[in-house]
Amino acid sequence: MELAEFNTLEAADAAATVGVWAAIPAWTDAVIARRPYASVDDLAETATTAAAAWTRADLDAALAHHPRIGERAAGAGAEATASRREQASMATAGDDVTAAIAAGNAAYEERFGRVFLIRAAGRSPAEMLAELQRRLGNDDETEAAEALGQLAEIAVLRLRATVTDAATTRSPA
Repeated sequence: MELAEFNTLEAADAAATVGVWAAIPAWTDAVIARRPYASVDDLAETATTAAAAWTRADLDAALAHHPRIGERAAGAGAEATASRREQASMATAGDDVTAAIAAGNAAYEERFGRVFLIRAAGRSPAEMLAELQRRLGNDDETEAAEALGQLAEIAVLRLRATVTDAATTRSPA
């Protein structure tokens, strides 16, 4: 959708849109409250700044909506569609990498009590596996901070995939 449309959505529709980016109600409210935005960059900056206030409770709430790396997101909603698009590279993963990621997911969940979260978009399965293995060595505080950073990256990527400036969507005359 174009930014002008996002700026004029009814509050409930805007909340539904922003909630796909990251399902954190206070953040969603903060992003919506700043409308209208002059540009997508302005919107992304607001979203990024507001994400800096996220807590572990926010992380846990948002992770309830994220599938494990390597598992296909269920459902037909916008969030499931975004997750499938972001994890598309997993379709090319070899059986060995897929098995290692599944084992790493289980170890991560046992160690940290939550689903491993990584910005999958733009990463190969091998890169995601390497990050999973590296992050298993983090202490809890460091890992929570990394996961929150990844969640913010995912949110901004989803934002930019959803909202465009009018100039970027028009064909030259």
